[in-house]
Amino acid sequence: MLHVTEINDPAELAGCRVLWKSLLAKTPGATFFQSLDWLEPYWRHFGHDQKLRVLVVRAGDETLGIVPLVVRTEKAKLGRARVLTYPLDHWGTFYGPIGAQPAATLIAALQYLRTRPRDWDLLSLRWVHRDGGDRGRTLRAMRFVGWTPLEEPGEQVPVIDMSGPWDDYWSTRDGHWRGNVARSQRRLSEQGEIDYVRYRPAGIAYGDADPRWDLFEQCLRVARQSWQAGVRHGTTLSHDSLAAYLRDAHLAAARAGGLDLNLLTVGGRPAAFAYNFHHHGHLFGLRMGYDAAVSRHGCGTVLLRRMVEDSFRRGDHTFDLGPASLDCKRHWQTSVETSYRYTHFASRAPRVQALRLKRHVQRRLAAHIG
Repeated sequence: MLHVTEINDPAELAGCRVLWKSLLAKTPGATFFQSLDWLEPYWRHFGHDQKLRVLVVRAGDETLGIVPLVVRTEKAKLGRARVLTYPLDHWGTFYGPIGAQPAATLIAALQYLRTRPRDWDLLSLRWVHRDGGDRGRTLRAMRFVGWTPLEEPGEQVPVIDMSGPWDDYWSTRDGHWRGNVARSQRRLSEQGEIDYVRYRPAGIAYGDADPRWDLFEQCLRVARQSWQAGVRHGTTLSHDSLAAYLRDAHLAAARAGGLDLNLLTVGGRPAAFAYNFHHHGHLFGLRMGYDAAVSRHGCGTVLLRRMVEDSFRRGDHTFDLGPASLDCKRHWQTSVETSYRYTHFASRAPRVQALRLKRHVQRRLAAHIG
């Protein structure tokens, strides 16, 4: 018999830390964003207008998995709606249940939600890697409990499969483009000595959790000299409204062994950075940038080339390059992955039923035109 316990108080999550970490290590396709180490700083900075609903699924004395959810109010063309969803909030690409048995965990969680007083208007399970780690489990689980969800594609993201040798991967890249990369390297070296630093601490459990604020500040300095400084609304590394959160997340990642910071200097000056999170060989490219005042000769490209090669050498298996700037990432990708969202609209909420009909019609029209 499965039993579900719900946690609403963020302070209670600390008691789940060891359990959460052990389950995450068994989660198919897990990312750092599914860790409690990421959720805690995120919640401190962005949880004030959301409700936490973490569902822990147990079978007797064994914990099968955890389904972290939040309820937030979102705006739509037909008005505001209370949405029950995963807490990823567009920071990463994919999300899902935590544990080795995601299907059983999700079914138990959804059955539990059906029996509880409803504090949401629509259940929207977003950022689902349908064709990857999810393998259709979310759709089947929602149908199993009697719901007929609307399936919609979300963002597309370029991905590098690094499971093979570096030389094999590099030989499959376009020859003309590889020549451009080599020329960028030569031109950049003419402006000064090139130095590449990659900082990936093992974490506090291994006595290696120095956040290296000096490297973090150099990344910020580059971001402020890049195009990112001119973005008034967004989530760039230099965005003032995110400064406190990014510092907390940086410290948490260093302590958890999830930080991957890359910096390229030219003639001793910071020229480009790539700020990533990683988990057991899975990399997510959070932000990149370069300082055009230092060099316009492809320092970002040179950094990415060194970083990807180093990841192959280290034994990383997947590099999620992030959803933005798809055109410049196409030369690096081995595939393009799509996230999906599965939405169930509460039957006793007329406004969201109208929204369901609108989305359904839009999808039918798009399919017809396509």
